[in-house]
Amino acid sequence: MKPVHERLNLYTNDDESYIFVPAEPAAASPLVVHRHSGDIVLDIPNSAIPSSAKRYKKTIYGIFGLISLSQSEYLIVVTGRELRGHLLGHPIYRAVDFDILPLNPGVSVSKPSHPVETHLLALVRSHLNSGHFLYSYEFDITRRLQAQHVARENDEDKPMWEIADDRFFWNKFLHSRFMDISVSDLKTDLSSYILPVINGTFNTRTVMVNGRKLQLCLISRRSRFRAGTRYFRRGVDHDGHVANFNETEQIVIVPSQADPNEAATTLSFVQIRGSVPVFWAEINTLRYKPDLQIMDLQDSVDAIRRHLQEQVSLYGDQSLVNLVDQKGYEKPVKEAYECYVAKANVPQVRYQYFDFHNECKHMRWDRISLLIDSLTDDLLRDGYFHLDSKYQEPVKWQLGVVRTNCMDNLDRTNVAQAAIARWTLDLQLKAAGILAEKDGVDQHEEIDVTLREMWSEHADLISKAYAGSGAMKTDFTRTGKRTRQGAFDDFKKGAFRYLRNNHFDGARQDAYDLMTGAWIPRKGPSSALFMITDTRPLILRAVPYILSFSLFMILAGLTLPRTSDYSLIYYFALWFTLVVLSTVFILIHGLDYVSWPRLLPLTEVIHYNGPGFRSGHHGTGFGLDFGKLKSGANAQWMTRGIRRLDKQIEEIELGAKRHVD
Repeated sequence: MKPVHERLNLYTNDDESYIFVPAEPAAASPLVVHRHSGDIVLDIPNSAIPSSAKRYKKTIYGIFGLISLSQSEYLIVVTGRELRGHLLGHPIYRAVDFDILPLNPGVSVSKPSHPVETHLLALVRSHLNSGHFLYSYEFDITRRLQAQHVARENDEDKPMWEIADDRFFWNKFLHSRFMDISVSDLKTDLSSYILPVINGTFNTRTVMVNGRKLQLCLISRRSRFRAGTRYFRRGVDHDGHVANFNETEQIVIVPSQADPNEAATTLSFVQIRGSVPVFWAEINTLRYKPDLQIMDLQDSVDAIRRHLQEQVSLYGDQSLVNLVDQKGYEKPVKEAYECYVAKANVPQVRYQYFDFHNECKHMRWDRISLLIDSLTDDLLRDGYFHLDSKYQEPVKWQLGVVRTNCMDNLDRTNVAQAAIARWTLDLQLKAAGILAEKDGVDQHEEIDVTLREMWSEHADLISKAYAGSGAMKTDFTRTGKRTRQGAFDDFKKGAFRYLRNNHFDGARQDAYDLMTGAWIPRKGPSSALFMITDTRPLILRAVPYILSFSLFMILAGLTLPRTSDYSLIYYFALWFTLVVLSTVFILIHGLDYVSWPRLLPLTEVIHYNGPGFRSGHHGTGFGLDFGKLKSGANAQWMTRGIRRLDKQIEEIELGAKRHVD
C-alpha cells in the first residue's frame, strides 16, 4: 500500500497558487493548486519555489479535501493533530485543527462578502470542530483487520484511497476531484496527497493479565451514508443505507515474548449497529416525545432486503438483536421491523428480540446476561478473527456479526455491545492461553476496569456525534452497576438532548449534508438565500419575542422599587398572562419552532399521509392558515400538507441538487 505524505510545507505565491511541498521524501513532486483556474497539478520534483512565494505559518499534516461553496472553492487542510496511539506499530492520529484556504483570490475566509457564504463556512467549521476525525498515513484505518488480511496481496501496490472502505471513507466526497484527476491522468497521480479519514473513535490501552502484556484497542467507524443527527436521520433509505450505522472492532494484541515490538497473537471481534431498517421517523414538535411516523412505502421490503443482503455479503451471517420496547411508544417500530424482516426473507439472517427495559428493570442490568445466553450459539458459530505468528493462515475467521439496535442505537445498544464484546474477550483470551478455562476477565481488576472505561468513552463519542450529548447508562458500562447518580446524570443528558435536538440540530444536519456531498451548492449566493431568511409569517416570528419581553418585565417587576402592592397585582397579571399565552401558542405550533434542516428539508416525512402509522399530529397549530397573513407566493409555506412537496420546484428554489455517489 502506498503511504500518504505526512508533513507538507505550504507556500502561497501571491494570488496565483498554493504550493504544497512534502517535507519527505526529498524527491517527491510538489502539489500546485492554481487559484484562478482551479487546476490541480504536480510539479517537477525538486523544482524551485518562486521567489515571490511566502511560507505558510503552519505545518500542514494532510489535505482533508476540497469543497465548493457559493462564491469559491476551498481547500481544507489539517494544521493540528494528536497522536491517539499505535495499532500494529502504525501511529493513529486525530485531526484537531484545520485551516480553510480559498481558491478565489477575491474571497476572504475571515470576512466573506456575502452572508450566504458566511453561513456555509460556519457549517463547514462547525462540522470540522465537532467531529472526531481519525487517520493514519501508512495504515488503512477504514477497514477491519480481517478484511485487510484477505486483501493484503492485492493491496500492495495500490494507493490508500483506492482500497479504503467506501462506507467509512468520511471525506471521500471532498477528495472526489483529487481522485478523478488521479484516475483520468496517470501522469498526475495525486494519491500521496489523498488522506482517507474516518469519523469515529479509537482508543488503546496496555494491561497485564497473568503476567502477560496485552494491548487493547477499540475502534468505531461511522458510515458516511445517511449520516446525520438523531431525529433528522432515522431508518433506511431507498438504497438500503441506514442512519447511525457504526462498525465497532475490539482488538487484542499479544506481543511476542522474544520481541515486544512484534505481535505473537492478534485477535479481532467486530459488531455493527444501525437504525431499524424500515422507513420511519420521529417528528419533532417541541414535545419531549416526538410524533412517531412509520411509512409503508412500495419499496419498503426491497430497501430492507438491500440492507441485509449488503451486510451478509460484507460480514457473513447476521444476528439481528432488537432492543426496542414491545409496549407503548416504541411498539410500532418493533412490529414494523419484524414484519419486514419476515417479508424480506434474507438467507443467513436470524432475528432475536430482547425486551431490554422489561428484563433489566429496577436497575437489574446484570440481566443483560440473558441476551448473551440467547446468542451463545450464534457467537460460537460466527467466531472471531485470530492471527498467530506461528502460522501462515489465520487460526480462526469471523464468519458473521451481531447487528444491534434500539431506537437511537446508542444507550441500550452500547450496554449490549459491551457485554457481548466482554463475553467474546473471555473466549479469545482462553484460546490464546492467557486465561485458564475457569478464569474470566471479571476476575482481573486491571483489564476489567480498563475495558469498562474504554467502552464508556466509546459510547460517549458515538452518542455525541448522533444525539449531541454523552451516552446514557454509562455508569453500568463503567462500573458494572446501575446507580442513582447515574440515573440523575441520564436525566441531565436527556434534558440537554431535548434542547439540542429541537433547537440546534437543524444546522448540524445541514453541516452533515454539505460535508458528505448529500447537498451541493450552486455558484452564486442568490440561489441559496433561503438558508439565511426566515419566511415564516410575522405572527409566528413575533411570539418568542413577546415571551422573552414578558419574562424580562416580570423580572424587572421583582427587582425594581415598588410604589404600591395594588398596582403590582395588575402588572404581574398582565405579564404572566402573556407568558402563558405565548408558551401555549409556541407549543401548539411546535412544528414551526423546531430548528429544521434547510438544505434537504424533511417535507415528505412531516406531511406524509400514506399507509403506515402516526402516533399523533402535534404541533400543527390551531387550524388557521397563517400563510394568508403574508402576501406573495412564499406565503403558502404554511398550507397544510404542501410544504414544498414538488421536488423539482424545490430544487430550483433552493439552488441545489442532491449528490449521488
